[in-house]
Amino acid sequence: MPLNLTDSVMDQRLNALVEKGWFEWPQAVSDDLCHQLLAEAKYHDQQGNLQIAGIGRGDIHQRNQTIRRDQIKWLDGSTTAQKSYLNLMAELQYQLNRALFLGLFEYECHFAVYKTGDFYKKHLDSFRGRANRMVTTVLYLNPDWQADWGGELVVYNEDSSAQLTNVTPEIGKLIVFMSEQIPHEVLPTQHPRISIAGWFRCNSSIAGVIDPAE
Repeated sequence: MPLNLTDSVMDQRLNALVEKGWFEWPQAVSDDLCHQLLAEAKYHDQQGNLQIAGIGRGDIHQRNQTIRRDQIKWLDGSTTAQKSYLNLMAELQYQLNRALFLGLFEYECHFAVYKTGDFYKKHLDSFRGRANRMVTTVLYLNPDWQADWGGELVVYNEDSSAQLTNVTPEIGKLIVFMSEQIPHEVLPTQHPRISIAGWFRCNSSIAGVIDPAE
């Protein structure tokens, strides 16, 4: 179940990433794999395996439900579906490094489960000068998403002065953007909404400790 990584497709995506800082890729991942991943996320939800998401890293990590209300479960590659998805992201990482010389070192991702009424206010995934998360990915796992359910990802320009697009969280859709450059938010959802949020990271090791917490 490979990504559609023909030269023409990748050229279009990479050009958009360079010129705009983001791209939207409908039907990037097969429905079959998305349904497998969706079933895993729902299982973890039913089993109480999700944790309340926080903001910040290291000593400044905190839970603040006035800013975000999703629950998460990190992928660890322990299932066939997770391995398949992580392999797709490894392929994308190779293409990004080959074409753009980004020096992406590793990839991490988690299920993000939004219940009715949940949201995530406008934010950046990484701050300039702390180049840990370089490129953000979001894969949506929601079949038959209805327009009046809300839950769109709103992408803003670099200084947050204008909305660039509203992304409907439809199954198989992948959005990719520069973590330091693109402010974004998740609007309140009127229906349960599940995605996989991920980040390609650079190697900011210090004294042999890989990407230490700040």
